[in-house]
Amino acid sequence: MAIGAAVSCVAILLGFAVCAVAGARSRFATPVIYAGCLATSVALAVLSVTHLLSGAAVSDTLILPLGLPWTGARFRIDNLSALFLTIVGFGAAAASLYGLGYGRHEEAPHRVLPFFPAFLAGMTLVILADDAFSFLLSWEFMSLTSWALVTAHHHDGENLRAGYVYLLMASFGTLALLMAFGLLAGAEGGYAFEAIRAAGRPGWVAAAALILVLVGAGSKAGLAPLHVWLPLAHPAAPSHVSALMSGVMTKVAVYAFIRIVFDLLGPPDWWWGEVVLAIGGLTAVLGVLSALMQTDLKRILAYSTIENIGFVFVGLGLALAFRANGMEAAAALALTAALLHGVNHAVFKSLLFFGAGAVLTATGARDLERLGGLIHRMPVTAPVMLVGCAAISALPPFNGFVSEWLTLQAILLSPELPQWGLKLMVPAVGSLLALAAALAAACFVRVFGIAFLGRPRSEEAARAREVDRWSLGAMAGLAGLCLLLGVLPGLAIDALAPAVRGLVGAEMPRQTAVAWLSIVPVGESRNSYNGLLVFLFIAVSASLAAFAIHRLASRALRRAPAWDCGFPDPSPATQYSAGSFAQPIRRVFGSVVFRARDHVEMPPPGDLRPARLRVEVHDVIWDLLYAPVAGAVALLADRFNRLQFLTIRRYLSLVFLMLVALLLVLSIWA
Repeated sequence: MAIGAAVSCVAILLGFAVCAVAGARSRFATPVIYAGCLATSVALAVLSVTHLLSGAAVSDTLILPLGLPWTGARFRIDNLSALFLTIVGFGAAAASLYGLGYGRHEEAPHRVLPFFPAFLAGMTLVILADDAFSFLLSWEFMSLTSWALVTAHHHDGENLRAGYVYLLMASFGTLALLMAFGLLAGAEGGYAFEAIRAAGRPGWVAAAALILVLVGAGSKAGLAPLHVWLPLAHPAAPSHVSALMSGVMTKVAVYAFIRIVFDLLGPPDWWWGEVVLAIGGLTAVLGVLSALMQTDLKRILAYSTIENIGFVFVGLGLALAFRANGMEAAAALALTAALLHGVNHAVFKSLLFFGAGAVLTATGARDLERLGGLIHRMPVTAPVMLVGCAAISALPPFNGFVSEWLTLQAILLSPELPQWGLKLMVPAVGSLLALAAALAAACFVRVFGIAFLGRPRSEEAARAREVDRWSLGAMAGLAGLCLLLGVLPGLAIDALAPAVRGLVGAEMPRQTAVAWLSIVPVGESRNSYNGLLVFLFIAVSASLAAFAIHRLASRALRRAPAWDCGFPDPSPATQYSAGSFAQPIRRVFGSVVFRARDHVEMPPPGDLRPARLRVEVHDVIWDLLYAPVAGAVALLADRFNRLQFLTIRRYLSLVFLMLVALLLVLSIWA
């Protein structure tokens, strides 16, 4: 039984966590724990892929005598959970393989090894849970274990701050989900998902639950303005954990949103899609603009995750809008685009975080201004990072292009929607996505160009060496998967069909039946895309160009310095920097979105001091939303702190007054 095998994988992962606590300081602990997690994750991935490809409409259920007495701990695997278990399984396997090499450089492995398999088990349990109690318990377990990994290097004050903010936001999100499940369970207290599906509820209850789920799941996924923990926590964690949090854990949050909104809430209203669309579009643009303002490599990748989560939620919002209007085929297209982009993002974002970890291992630096020239010193990491940058920039023939193209194809169906609010909203969101895609390309041209091209900007970059084979193997495998999903996207689309059909009652046409393995999202009279032909065209064109250059050009070898505007200065200071690359975009968008200001210190004539440029960028959401709330909480805490020093007489008086107030409330309520 599939569910029994999946729960057994969870038990094995928890067993590895216990073993890691006992022997984390042993020199054999790192290879044993990561190898065990690798084998278990591969088994989980194979199990889930087999269940998903079987297309079985019947789900496997397991009830354990745990949890609430009248409910028990219910676990279930259906096509939707099998899809997200596949993401967790493959993402965990890649991170475990990477950890076999990266873990050797970990300065405090005893702080990472016990929580790594526990984190994998927590994400798996969230997806398997089939009742509210088991879901929330697993959700909190996932949050706490990931928090422990974020604060593994607690000697750094920034990491402690990141862990503190993450814990607060995780608790806030869990509270929102708890309230959502309370509304859905109702007065009867049916916390099993089956009972929630069968229960009828007023429209305002479903609307309130939708908002609470957007807050609860959206805060974990990274939706704006609940994203503030993400650019702090992901850079603080070890790189393979960052890949899991960004590439996999955010998809677990997407799963939570889909499970509750598409499965448990019942038929949607049209305005649900409008709300989700607006939040997704703004999140995408804000995420990529924030990434362009950063110079820390892992922080850039973290903000880029926010942008891609925005793309996913735009697809989900479109699916809700189409489903509410009875447009099942369009809803299937939009939902397929969202799910496919979730899969693609898990692949290329894990690759990019692995690459950032390799750069950090080789140089000890994450700041783009201290890198450069790594293409000569890391000849394997550089091309796989180039693949990741091309994939996340949505360049064909890689996988990022396919899912974003499908999302835009779904947007083109919006004129058929009857509501004028959606008719106006969807094209506006489409323009935001187009802007975000263009800015993402600029962002990752900047990342690869500054980090890997040019001359080294520091001694650390000049002394860099390639990383271990385990890490390179994990990165090469993900790079190959980026190409495979981009060249043969029809296979992935067909694999997603059972999950899509179970949620919206329809699916995209069978893509493997189309000639030349093209994908036709709507109809042959509209648009189609063939990743295989695009790949072959690029490969043949590049080969012919290389052949022509080597055969027809002069065989004389000529070496000369790169054009440097007439100033033969070998200093890397004459190169473009990360800040100068982003300066035009910062001038256009930063002054409004981030209140960016350039401060130039120009010495007077005769003064030999160098000129200085200082860029000031503000996080407006933090300044306008979170900082006032934090200040108000601190102020109230100072006021209520006096209650610790009352006399017994005053304590008794306070208790008496509260009792009278509660009795009055009850009498009025009755």
